Amino acid sequence: MFLSSSSPLRTKKTQAIGIPVIDLSLDTTTLSHHIIAACQDYGFFKLVNHGVPIQVISKMEEAVNGFFSKPSSEKVKVKANPPSPFGYGCRNIGFNGDVGELEYILLQANSLSTCSDNVSVVANQPTNFRCAVDDYIQAVKELTSELLEILALGLSLPDTNVISRLIQDVDSDSCFRVNHYPGVKPESNQAKPDHRIGFGEHSDPQIFTILRSNDVPGLQISTVDGLWIPVTTEPTDFCVFVGDVLEVLTNGRFKSVRHRVMANKSNMSRMSMMYFAAPSLNEWISPIPQLISPGNLRLYKSFTWNEYKKAAYSLRLGDQRIDLFKCQSTL
Repeated sequence: MFLSSSSPLRTKKTQAIGIPVIDLSLDTTTLSHHIIAACQDYGFFKLVNHGVPIQVISKMEEAVNGFFSKPSSEKVKVKANPPSPFGYGCRNIGFNGDVGELEYILLQANSLSTCSDNVSVVANQPTNFRCAVDDYIQAVKELTSELLEILALGLSLPDTNVISRLIQDVDSDSCFRVNHYPGVKPESNQAKPDHRIGFGEHSDPQIFTILRSNDVPGLQISTVDGLWIPVTTEPTDFCVFVGDVLEVLTNGRFKSVRHRVMANKSNMSRMSMMYFAAPSLNEWISPIPQLISPGNLRLYKSFTWNEYKKAAYSLRLGDQRIDLFKCQSTL
């Protein structure tokens, strides 16, 4: 069982309701309106016709399947060594006691081959692994930049690169993670399977998260009233999550979505690949001035991404860390 915080697991009823599905091939004006609505209402949307080549996705999936199929004795050779979170991990999520029914690999996304945090990991992998990850990260980074620029257009910001330039910075702290959730064994599938947690309730601290998974279910997002919504995906689709930093940049207009992954009820493994778009460590984060007005007062203090990251990872996974940075007048 996953332990996300000292508070009990939220088990409010799940319900399959309409989740925004956005077609990136639409005209820019229509697209921007759809993205704004989805980010305001859900903090989440599914993306189709996204333009990332299927061969890039397939090679990435093949590479990570190859990695996770290795014996544990091979995978632990590149295990994460605190305080660095990068490398292979199993069950442990962060350093504060959170665990889940999964194994994962976490890489710095800026430069896979040269980043010191990645060298020991990729040096132990075949060339096709390094190439597949590099190509995939580059493709989803470009996609993320495009989405952020369309989003800025929809917000009527004079500079449509104001958010996207944060992840294009050469010192961007973006990272790439692949989670592997093994299938549930039949004998363990009998005792309250709906309450088996693969990855506990949380929001992502970064700007945007771009997720691609296989067709094994498990992902759920939470609505503002606490209802859990199962998310069905096709292997060619992407899921897009609003992160804490984007909530701050938009002065609360968008809400970072809380989500979790349930351990699936079959013997099939779930694989999900996530690009977490983040600014550089020293980048100052504060609400965009054009989104503050007498009728929409400033909600959040200014802070560096490094300050927020340290605060976020000092807490339990399910804690509401963004509340630490709210202006006193809004508390």
